[in-house]
Amino acid sequence: MEILTHTKQRMEKVLEAVLNELSKVRTGRANVAILDDIRVEYYGALSPLNQVATLTVPESRLILIQPWDVSVIGGIEKAILKSDLGLSPSNDGKIIRIAIPALTEERRKELVKVVKQYGEDGKVSVRHVRRESMDEIKKLEKEKAHSEDEIKKLSEQIQKCTDDYVHKIDELMAKKEKDLMHV
Repeated sequence: MEILTHTKQRMEKVLEAVLNELSKVRTGRANVAILDDIRVEYYGALSPLNQVATLTVPESRLILIQPWDVSVIGGIEKAILKSDLGLSPSNDGKIIRIAIPALTEERRKELVKVVKQYGEDGKVSVRHVRRESMDEIKKLEKEKAHSEDEIKKLSEQIQKCTDDYVHKIDELMAKKEKDLMHV
């Protein structure tokens, strides 16, 4: 039915959002995804960092940023310093290097809490989608548009879908937590 398809699409979007948030959590290894939200002033407009430079990870704890136009190198450095990532860029006039420091045990535990919060927010969103879908089903039931058996079956399918997506979010959180705690 259309309600089930719509519910799955919305839950998939929630899963993608959680995955996106988790990719920004630093695990101690270099990952260009942590720079996704950085905006650089480029000819008077704020542009995403990946649209003004090439981002690479030549080593596990190093990110290289090679701007296509060296005149923007200072703006890139400023934008990284202004971000709340706690990274210190250094440049040689052509390339910016960002050394990713090893995470302390305390910082790892803080990041695990952040990961759990992202996961919980995602699960709340999935349950919210379920609640809205169930409300739509109740409307159908009042309108007598479908039989009781169809309504019950649809409700069960939506609950199963909800359980599946909550489980997927739990798996993502566990994987990220394992990455964070791995030294």
